[in-house]
Parts: sequence; C-alpha cells; structure tokens
Amino acid sequence: MLAALHDRDGRGRFGGRARLGIPGNADDWASAARQLTEGLVKGSERRGALPESIVAFLCQDPKDGESAREVMERLRPLAQLLRTACGALDVPVIEALCISDGRFWSYCCPSAQCCPSDGTPMGLPGTSVLAAAATYAGLQIRGSLREFRARLIPWETAAALEQESALNAVSMALIPRILDDESRTVVATETLDLAHRVMRRFADSTSAAGAPGVSGVSAVPGTAGVSGALQADLRDDELLCHDEAATLILGLQDRTTRDRAAEWMEGDEAGPALRLWRALARRCVGPYGEHAAAPLTLAGWVAWSSGDELDAREALAMALGADPGYLFARLLHQACNEGLDPESIRRCLRKERVDRAGAETIASSASSASSASSASSAPVDAGRASGAASAPSTRVASRRRRKSRSTGSAENRPGSRPSGTAGTRRPRSPADGSPAPEAPTRAGDGTGGGTRSRRGAGRHGTKQGET
Repeated sequence: MLAALHDRDGRGRFGGRARLGIPGNADDWASAARQLTEGLVKGSERRGALPESIVAFLCQDPKDGESAREVMERLRPLAQLLRTACGALDVPVIEALCISDGRFWSYCCPSAQCCPSDGTPMGLPGTSVLAAAATYAGLQIRGSLREFRARLIPWETAAALEQESALNAVSMALIPRILDDESRTVVATETLDLAHRVMRRFADSTSAAGAPGVSGVSAVPGTAGVSGALQADLRDDELLCHDEAATLILGLQDRTTRDRAAEWMEGDEAGPALRLWRALARRCVGPYGEHAAAPLTLAGWVAWSSGDELDAREALAMALGADPGYLFARLLHQACNEGLDPESIRRCLRKERVDRAGAETIASSASSASSASSASSAPVDAGRASGAASAPSTRVASRRRRKSRSTGSAENRPGSRPSGTAGTRRPRSPADGSPAPEAPTRAGDGTGGGTRSRRGAGRHGTKQGET
C-alpha cells in the first residue's frame, strides 16, 4: 500500500491511498509498482493536491516454513521498485516498511539501533485509546488480512477435486454456447436466473436462521466477527452445488452477463450477492484460478458500493492477482484508490437496468400486438381469398348468361345470322342463290354439315330440271 503525504503550512496530513495485492510472480512486480504509483500520484494530481512524499507499506504473512525476516528480505526488490517508480514521478518515498507476523522492518533506515535486524514488535491489538473508543462506539474489531483472504481464496480440500470435475464437465457444454452469437443471449439469461435463485436461497437460509447478519454483511459488509463469517461461509458452501457453481463461474466470463450481475449492488440484493460472489471465488480451483477474476471483482464492487473500502481494495487486488489484465478490476481498483464516489457508477448501472427493462416491455408489447394482428387477419385473408376465387366463376357465369341472351335475340331478329358453330350456318345454293334447307348436323361438325347441304342443293336442282 502507498500513502500520500501532504505538508502545507508546516502541518502534515495523510492524503490518498493506493493498495494492490503483491503478485505471486516476481516478474510482475515492476508493472505492479508502476501501476500503483501512477494511480496514486495522478489521482492526487487530478484532485488538485500533488503529494509531497509517499510512505510505502509491504504487508505479507509468512508462508509455510518461512520466517518473517525471510519475508522482509524476499520483498526487498519490490520495495526498491516502488521507490524507483515514485522517484520517476518526482515524488520521493521517505519511508518503506515491511510488516509481517506482528513485526515491522524499515527498508530506508540503516541504523541497527533504531531498526534492529529482527524487526520491531508491533503494539498488541486492541490496547490503544483508539481501539477503546471504537469498542465504546459499538464498532467491531476486524480480523486479520489472512482471515479475510481465506473467505476468497480457492478451496484446497478434497472437495476441490469434485468442483474441478464439475467445471470440466460444464465447460465442455457451456463454452461453445457462449462463443456462439445466437445462443449467447440465452446463456446469459440462464446464468442470471440461476444466480438470482441461489441468492434467494442464501437470503432464505439467513431468515430461517433468525440472524440477519450472519453472512458477514450487516450494516457494512465484512464487519462481522471472524467466527461468524466462517460459519456463514460454510453454510453458503453447503447451499451451493458443484454444478451450479461451475455454471455460474463460466457464465460470468461473458462481459455482458457480468455487467448485468453488477447491478445487484444495493438494498436487499447487496448482501446475498456478496455472499454468492465470495462463494464462487472459493470454487475457482485448480486450473480455473484465472476465472476467479470475475467473482472477485464483483465482490469488490459490492463491498465498495456498500461502503467497505478495505474489503473492496483487497478483493479487487486479488482479482488483479488472478488476472492482471482484467480491465473491470483495474478500473474499479483505481477509482476506489482515488477516493471516487461509487454513486456515479451506481447511477450508470441503475439507468442501464431501467432502459433494458423498458426495452423488454416494448418488445413484449410489440410481440403481443403482432400475434393478435396475425390471429385477427387470418379469417379476413381467407374471406378475401374465397372472394377472389369466386369472382372469376361469377364473371364466367355472367358471360354465359349474357351469351345465351344475346344468342336468342340474334335468332329472333330477321335477317340476322345465328351465332354458333360453322355447321349451323345455312349455305346459299350456287344455282339461284336461294337459301337451302338446313341439314341436321352435330355441333362443331362444320365439314359434315356443309357436305350434306351441298347434296341437298343438288337434288333440289335435279328435281327442278325434271319438272
């Protein structure tokens, strides 16, 4: 952690603070030191108060078999990188301290009398005037950093193998659907619905237990006692199945789904949401450690939105430790370190939620109207089709009736030629041009009718000649 110091008119005061988890890989220390320093100095400059100097704190508990002094020596290169990064921005580091296992060392003081090689013991917790005043005010003493990180680090028990198997199985079925543009929206809806069901399950379990603050989220998230927090975490782990955890962890890797989940940041949703994000972070076991960046960032965001900056910084730092390039965690971490008000982010998320709800309502109304219009227009279209089909037949019948009437009229008019086929015509006689008697013919048999007419004309002429 870096703390800015300001000295105006001979009165020193603390300024902004910037905190970042120590990366496990020493190769990442240079970039972490540069990021932390730039965030503090440039953030203070934007607020109009460039730091006069900086104090650096390197805090880490010993690993198994490691002494506190060995931790101090191991972190010495990181302290030098922080001093160099601050010097590049013309802000000196006047003190760099390593704190480990209840003792502290100075990287800047060369005097063994002032800073012994074995470190200087820290005061016993809870014995200061400030601690007494906090107790009188009803504030709870928080657990150590190790105890807080235990709520977020992945499992290392036998259950971790079962969770890893569930993650492997779910990833085979879910990842292809997330990568497909058509099914991604469906996966997002399923993920958020499942998360909401688990949150209700957590809330119901708390209500059934009759202890509204057992989750570690009372007035301010994370302020409950360590034993109560541990019991709450164990109960949450029992309420969350391996397959459910795997589905949620993989579903939150989609940026849009994660942003929608970030809307559960206040009111009755904040407590169960923080419990869920912590539980999911503990389930990112084995090779799925990088997947913890999403639930850790959400946990940090909900904690910050609820007013707990300390837990927020630690969760966001752990998210960057899981994935240093996770942009959402970097933005929130920088904003939290610069002391920005989370209300500006809350307003954006609220507006996004309202706009999406309005769009879904409009789409649902349009779909209902379209369905109703299709249902009502179906009989009309059928009637139109029936009318269109009957119109030609009506017109044909009219033409037939008009044709019959016109035929009868032609036959009744004197001197008019009857309509019909060629076989019904009465040919004139070639001899005297008088009309020959009509021979009986079949309709349409024009050739036969003409032949019979000519024969009749010949016989008639022969009889006249004989007469």
